[in-house]
Amino acid sequence: MSDAPLVPGSIAEHTGCLLVKVGQVLYRLAEESLADLGLRVRHYSVLQALADNGAMSQLGIGGHLRIDPATMVSTLDDLESAGYAARVRDPGDRRRYLVETTAAGKKRLARANRMLSDLDDLLLSDLPQTKRRALHGSLATLAAGDVLPAAFDASRFQAGSRKMSSASSPVAPSGR
Repeated sequence: MSDAPLVPGSIAEHTGCLLVKVGQVLYRLAEESLADLGLRVRHYSVLQALADNGAMSQLGIGGHLRIDPATMVSTLDDLESAGYAARVRDPGDRRRYLVETTAAGKKRLARANRMLSDLDDLLLSDLPQTKRRALHGSLATLAAGDVLPAAFDASRFQAGSRKMSSASSPVAPSGR
């Protein structure tokens, strides 16, 4: 174990660097915690999105959560295999499928929410309640704002374009 902070020295002067490292740590610990329920963060996110919005199309869930189509398919396959979600015909358009949470999925989601709340309480215990609320509020504002979501979407689009074009492109020069 190290006595050094997660983000040592002047690296911590950059809010983004602090957020990246803290986010990585919280993600890893959430993944480990949810694994006890047979879930990952992406499974939890889909189940919670369905609980919040009701049945949604696979494409709709992916867009809502900004999950790429390949990951969305494997995530839904996992949830369906575990009995936590089901693909059902859309009553309004029989050509289309909707994804809905099963009774077992709703129970598993309730346990996951309790587990994640307990994890928040433990991992954020260095902050008094007022600072926790302020941190949550600030992060929620950033996540729902105009700048960060747009920058992320643009980056995802550019990365997808590069992937498609890089199959036939040579590796970029190293700058020598």
